[in-house]
Order: sequence, then structure tokens, then C-alpha cells
Amino acid sequence: MTDTDRPSPGSFVGPGPGLTAAWSSLGGDPALLARVTTVERSEALPARLPVREVARACVGACALAAAELGARRAGPARPGRPPGPGVPAVRVDDGAVAAAFVSERHLLVDGRAPVSFAPLSRFWRTADGWVRTHANYPHHRARLLAALGTSDDPEKVAAALAERSAAEVEETVYAAGGLAVALRTPAEWAAHEQAATVARRPLVERGWLDSAPARTLTPVDRDPLLPAAGLRVLDLTRVVAGPVATRTLALLGADVLRLDPPGLPELSDQHTDTGFGKRSALLDLPAGRDTFEELLAAADVVVTGYRPGSLDRLGLSPEALAERRPGVVVAQLSAWGAYGPWGGRRGFDSLVQAATGIAVSEGSAGRPGALPAQALDHGTGYLLAAAVLRALAEQADEGGSRFVRLALARTAAWLLEGAAPTRAPGGDRTAAALGHASTPTPVPAAGGSAADWLTETDSALGRLRYARSPVSFTGGPRDWGRPPGPWGADAARWGTGPVTGSRPGR
Repeated sequence: MTDTDRPSPGSFVGPGPGLTAAWSSLGGDPALLARVTTVERSEALPARLPVREVARACVGACALAAAELGARRAGPARPGRPPGPGVPAVRVDDGAVAAAFVSERHLLVDGRAPVSFAPLSRFWRTADGWVRTHANYPHHRARLLAALGTSDDPEKVAAALAERSAAEVEETVYAAGGLAVALRTPAEWAAHEQAATVARRPLVERGWLDSAPARTLTPVDRDPLLPAAGLRVLDLTRVVAGPVATRTLALLGADVLRLDPPGLPELSDQHTDTGFGKRSALLDLPAGRDTFEELLAAADVVVTGYRPGSLDRLGLSPEALAERRPGVVVAQLSAWGAYGPWGGRRGFDSLVQAATGIAVSEGSAGRPGALPAQALDHGTGYLLAAAVLRALAEQADEGGSRFVRLALARTAAWLLEGAAPTRAPGGDRTAAALGHASTPTPVPAAGGSAADWLTETDSALGRLRYARSPVSFTGGPRDWGRPPGPWGADAARWGTGPVTGSRPGR
């Protein structure tokens, strides 16, 4: 979207402390923050916690990282165009950010709205408090019910949970491979060993895996400017945060190939929302190892979002990947962090909100609430994309295979650092957190009409209405180059177009 077709602006401000902190954690040059302008819209993402500010910072950091990498790769000016060696100006609009952070609620497929949460994914009362369960996937639902020893009748589930303590439910369900966490206050979470471990880590962990030679970035066109053009990204992620990161890299020109194991089901609407710009293939890693190694041999970036340690057993740890593909960037995402007593646990945004005290902070009258968006997922996703872009830029100067690592729980800690209320919540969201998710929740205000940030396209899945990307910089892309297709319908191979992104050191 260009400046000429944007809705009327709110108030214009420069980068705030949130963006400054995010950019610093990414290792960015603080002088580049002057390239960022923010359009504030006070009604966007209303919450007690500073959700709007954190969301804006995550998107702003991603857009600035994209603009920085794009400036490095921009070729000579065309006739009639002035040379532009500087970093393009970045504009972050709260309206666009708010719409993108609830993109799953804006999605329509042939006019049909998706269902985001299953009936058993919600808060439940226990004998001494509350637990939050996640049962969107059939295997997680089956494990939850097995742990509780009950049928899927919500009334029977409620009765089984009401007889047990929240801590007992948390441990019993986890031991069965399911997903449930006890509701905690911010103080209770701060006293937890996992919280202390997470707090000692930076918002964005960054490091070297080897001393591979510097990456040679090839020039790219500037109309539009696609900072990741020609770069190949292996997408080994699921659910929201990881796919948001790779969806963003696809927007910026990367050839993104998502790989999923054929025996692990995916939610169709969730894949549609986060599948823009990508191709999707199924690959059994043990049986298709030769195919994977061929893909890895030509990959520039590998993004993983599975439970920490689960891919290491398949030889996919960052160190193992860099040994076979020197010069690679490995981006890792987890719920709780890849360390501490919960380092090996599964998790989702809603569960992290419950465990860390966010649900208490956003609740009322002793009942838990929820953020106006899955902000931990979306925010961490944009930060993960930014970390990849910055790693690629640093490789051009210093070389080395790189890793970047983020966790939803660490993003939650960052959000809670600004826990003093900045404004009253825009309505009671406890009903959305407690009730059945088949009842649609209101879309938060996006500054003016949310329709200003939506568009439509035809696809193999039908006519899609979707939210535009909030990542915006002068000369950058306005939309994805391709709509999503059916899950797993593509071949497990790279695109056939020319690859001009980079030549990693060998």
C-alpha cells in the first residue's frame, strides 16, 4: 500500500521505547531508527497491557530489518530514478498492525468465516482455580480426554476438572502428551523456575554456528524492492508464530517451501491464513531423507517451530544443519524457551497467556481474560522474520552460519514489563476466553474501518478475503506474489525460477 491509498492518518510519531528495545535485541544500528515513522491510532488493540505498543514494535523492527537488507541489495538506479543507497523510509500504521494481528479472524473463504478454537480449547474451573486447555488438534484432544478419563462432552470435562487442582491437571495432562496449564498471576509466574530462566535470556537470542565465509548478496530490482528475493527458506513450522514469520519472508521475495509430516494433521483455515506466498509439501523425513538433504543443500534459511529437541533426534539441530550446509541461517521458535524445566514442553499462545499472568492481567471479577489478539504468536513471528533478515545482513559483513532463537514466553515477559495499565480494556474479553470458541469474538478496532486493511483474491481454495501485511517501507511490496494453495499439495522441491539471492560461503 502506498502513501496515496492509505486511509487518513492518525497522529504521527517517531520510534518509541518498544521499537528501540526490539531493534537493539536484533543487533541493529540505532541510527536507523530515525527511518521509522509511526501512525498511532488509539483504538487499535485495546488492552490493559501495552499490546498496541509491543505489536507496533515487532512490526516496525521487521520492516526496518527488511529495509536495511533491501538497501544492501538494491541495484543501480534506473534511468530517470535518483540513486538510493540509503535505507528506505519505514512506516508503521497501528491500523494495519491491528488488522494483521487478528488476520485469522478477518479471513473469509468464499464468504465463510473460519472457526479458530475447538470447544474444548478454553478456560475451565478447577477445585482451586482455573486451567487453560488446548485441544484444536485431534491428537491433543484425544490425549486430554485420556488424561481426564472422560468423554468429549463439555459438561463431563468440566465435572472432571472441577474435582482436581489446577496443578494436578497441568501435570497429568502434560504427562499424557496433552496441553493444559494452570492459571497463574504475574507474581506466581515470576516465582516459577521457568520464568526465571526465560528472564535471563535476551528477547532475541543470536549467535554463530561456525566461521563460514561471508555471504555474497546479489543485486535485486527496486520495483518493488524485495529484500529476500531469491533466498530459499525451508519452513518447518506449524500453527501461527512460525508460519507468520515465513509468510513475511515470502512477502519480501523469498522462495518459501513449507514441509509437514504426512501423519500430522493441520487445520485447513489456519494453513490458509498463514500460507500466503508459500508452497506446501508433505515429506516423511525418515523415508524421504535424500529429498530433504537435496533441499537443505540449496537452502539459505531453515525455520523450525517444533518442540525443542524434537528435531535434534532427526539430525536437524542448528549445529548439524550448519555442518551439512555451511552459511545457513537457522531460526528456532518455541513456546516456553529451549531451556529450563519446561524447555521440552509443547505450548501455544493461549497457554502462555494463562501461565505467565497475562490472562489474570486482562481478566476481571476473578475471571481470566485474554489479549485482544494472539499477540504473542504474531509479535514473535514478526520478530523471528526480522532476526532472519538481520542475520542475513550481518553475514554479508562478517560471515558465519548463524542461529536466532525466540520464545513466546520471552515475548510475554517483555509485554509484562509494561504491566502498568496504559488504558482501559475495550470491553470485557473474559467471555471470549471462557466460552466456546465457535462463537466469533469481536475484531478489535483497527483505527477507522478494518476494511481499510483488507483485500481479496481468487485462489485454488476459493475467493479469499484477508488482511494485508503491515510490513511497509518505501518501494517495498504491497502484497504477496501468490495466494495460498491446499495444504501439502506441492512437490517437495524448490521453485523453478532463477535463484539470485545469495551465494553462501562454502
